[in-house]
Amino acid sequence: MSNEGHHRTGMAALAVSALGVVFGDIGTSPLYSIQTVFALDNGAIRPVPDDVYGVISMVFWAVLLIVSVKYVVFVMRAGNDGEGGIMALAALIRRSVAGRTTMVATAVLLGVIGGSLFFGDSVITPAISVLSAVEGIEVVSPEIKEVVLPIGVTILVLLFLAQRFGTHRVGRFFGPIMLLWFVVIGLLGVPWIVARPGVLLALSPTSAIAFFVDRPFLAFVAMGAVVLAITGAEALYADMGHFGRAAISKAWFFVAFPALTLNYLGQGALILSRPDAVSNPFFIMAPGWAQIPLIVLATAATVIASQAVISGAFSMARQAVQLGFLPILTVRHTSREESGQIYVPGINWLLLAGVLILAVTFGSSQSLSTAYGLAVTGTLLLTTSLFLVLAGAAWHWKWWQLTLVGVVFGGLELTFLAGNLTKVVHGGWLPLLLGALVVTVMLTWQRGRRVVTARRTELEGSMAEFVDELRDGEAVRVPGTAVFPHPHKETVPLALRANFEFNGVVHEDVVVVTVIPENVPHVPRNERFSVDSLHQTDDGIVHLTVRFGFQDDQDIPGALRDAFLLTSELEVDPDAAFYYLSRVSIEVGPRKGMPRWQKMLFTGLAHNAASPAVYFRLPVERTVVMGTRVDI
Repeated sequence: MSNEGHHRTGMAALAVSALGVVFGDIGTSPLYSIQTVFALDNGAIRPVPDDVYGVISMVFWAVLLIVSVKYVVFVMRAGNDGEGGIMALAALIRRSVAGRTTMVATAVLLGVIGGSLFFGDSVITPAISVLSAVEGIEVVSPEIKEVVLPIGVTILVLLFLAQRFGTHRVGRFFGPIMLLWFVVIGLLGVPWIVARPGVLLALSPTSAIAFFVDRPFLAFVAMGAVVLAITGAEALYADMGHFGRAAISKAWFFVAFPALTLNYLGQGALILSRPDAVSNPFFIMAPGWAQIPLIVLATAATVIASQAVISGAFSMARQAVQLGFLPILTVRHTSREESGQIYVPGINWLLLAGVLILAVTFGSSQSLSTAYGLAVTGTLLLTTSLFLVLAGAAWHWKWWQLTLVGVVFGGLELTFLAGNLTKVVHGGWLPLLLGALVVTVMLTWQRGRRVVTARRTELEGSMAEFVDELRDGEAVRVPGTAVFPHPHKETVPLALRANFEFNGVVHEDVVVVTVIPENVPHVPRNERFSVDSLHQTDDGIVHLTVRFGFQDDQDIPGALRDAFLLTSELEVDPDAAFYYLSRVSIEVGPRKGMPRWQKMLFTGLAHNAASPAVYFRLPVERTVVMGTRVDI
């Protein structure tokens, strides 16, 4: 086979894989989006041609403009070394306009808010997706609707319990299952479109415009539910680093978008033929013999959609840790081949608790839909805002280009947001509350870290003075290599100072390791290291700087091995080294700098943070922890 043939085959396989990870959320939106629109205000939107054409037209053009144009054509151009996602976009802006403090601070804040809304989305998506699939049982046997919630809760519990085993073993099946899903939902719509070809008028924007002109208030309210058709759009950008822009674009334009269009048109045609079908048009579209297999396939598709969001939450949490917005979390790698396959137990159990509370409290996908829209529209608007900042500041777009993109996409998304604000009291407060809690945690941790760092600097003292003291004093140099993880080389690691002052000894070879998280996803191995002696070449103390991207594992022993092999300046045996951790016990005190409630929150987070020994992959048998107390 020619190279071109191999390339085409590889691209096709990559596109199929992308279907399983990238399009699970948006691909399962037909399960509940149209049903939700026609349930607004007790059926104020009627199953008559003008209303049906208007709703389907609004859905089609929302998907076309937001997903096909905004994300695929524009936003996916903003790759941070190939990676995407709202926090990666904020990091790209921070790197591109490093000297503009206000712009950088604004971009970081928007990125934190967007990441917080994503965590809210990670709680709502599994609940609404799985419940909407299981609710197909009500179409087959209405008398057993009481089992829907227990079955849904059972599936959700099993889904989160399975996270510890990793997704790499089942991930290879995600793509083919979602390919089958898109083929099936596309085919479901075809017979109904053939029976009522007039529904094709919905492809014209004039149908949506006419609906707005005739019934402006109702159309405005409907926009709050129409946005459910584009839930998961952010995944195209967030997962760009896994599959690349080309594979995602091909999977979208050749499979997902046509299938979704056929299904939405088919649901519109069905409602025109059978007005009572508004109760659950997706499952009623299927012939009776196919409804149970369709429920099984829909459940599998929603589990895949939920899995993609949960995995995204794990990755987002790790990025937030590496960028300094969350305390160190226990991160377990579930695949030896893929560094992105991770499991974060703390995040997993928090998500499970939130999902179960939502499922039991709201009870149905239709009730949950009122809480879903705000998280989606908030993320859409923040992505547009950050993209415009990047395009103007780094790409030097002209004012008219920024205005055009801002008006078209920002205007549409503002309409979505305004439509969802009408549902705040009916459940829309939920993503706002979740987002506010996560933002508070992130900003509190960042602020507290600064206060603690300032206090630690006072206790640690100058490294230059410490080296002079060593040279002039009577410290005993004992054989071996001691490695001290430390934020920088200007001050003395507390563990090193304690070992000297209390034990009177210093190892012959001392390596102070500073880990610097870069605002890029990955740093190549041969560009990660820089080694320098501290003031005197014969002191036996060297400083090693290791740079990691926010998608890299912060493995200090592994970094030492790489530095030993790749540089001639580090002449130590990393496999015989002992690691000394400076552990600070943080307590609430009278010092100024933070309100008391923030101090208590920060202290609680610090006390529950994962061990740095685990985070930095330090060998337990060769790690010593030495601590001190710091009041804030």
